[in-house]
Amino acid sequence: MTLPESYQSGVQHILPSTKFKLQPDGSWQAAPFPGYSAITPPWEDDPANHTFYNNLQQCQAELLQQLDEGLLVPVPPESFHFTLADLIWDGAYRHASEKPDFDEKLRAQIAESFRQYQSPPAPQPIHWQLLGLMLMPRAIGVCLVPRNEYSYEQLVQFRRLIYQNPGLIALGIEQQYHFSAHITLGYFGEIKPDLDRDRLSSILCKFNDRWLEAEPQEIWVHHAELRKFDDMTRYYRQPDWPILEF
Repeated sequence: MTLPESYQSGVQHILPSTKFKLQPDGSWQAAPFPGYSAITPPWEDDPANHTFYNNLQQCQAELLQQLDEGLLVPVPPESFHFTLADLIWDGAYRHASEKPDFDEKLRAQIAESFRQYQSPPAPQPIHWQLLGLMLMPRAIGVCLVPRNEYSYEQLVQFRRLIYQNPGLIALGIEQQYHFSAHITLGYFGEIKPDLDRDRLSSILCKFNDRWLEAEPQEIWVHHAELRKFDDMTRYYRQPDWPILEF
């Protein structure tokens, strides 16, 4: 996903995101997009990864300076996080939440999945490494790859416990087998007809050069938490919601 060919192809198919709306005064406002995810704590609640997220914030700021104004709508840096397992969102959540006690049942089933997680006899830190920019149809983020097999296997086990939980499946949580580990930096806003797509592709390629010879940047995955969101700018939880310490 970080090869020049991927960017050259991907820039031809980018689309405006519906997660942000342009206001009459020229500002961008997050559109309602409710749901739940299992994620690492957002930056504002994760001091252990401060250096990693601080570097990511600088990357986001530099990228915005180079892109056409309004092309990328940045997410608040304090909301940066690593999504470990998508659960339910937008229309599917709105429909499901009409059922009695849906939220309470979902939290109970996630807690059960967390309880079933078995830490290895000799647990190690789980680290995922920043590889480069990731171009998605409606967003730009950074790719993450596991530092080692252990870090990969623990997240595979974690996701399996969620997506193969019969109680969650009964609630309408679909199994998401495809996992592209990433952290979103922003969503596409206004894509003008005269957008220089070759220049955009070149910017993304050159951005990755900084990580080729630099010291690897890694995020420490020390907790998984159930978080709720009303839009793409804030991910919150209550004190009694499920949390898993790896």
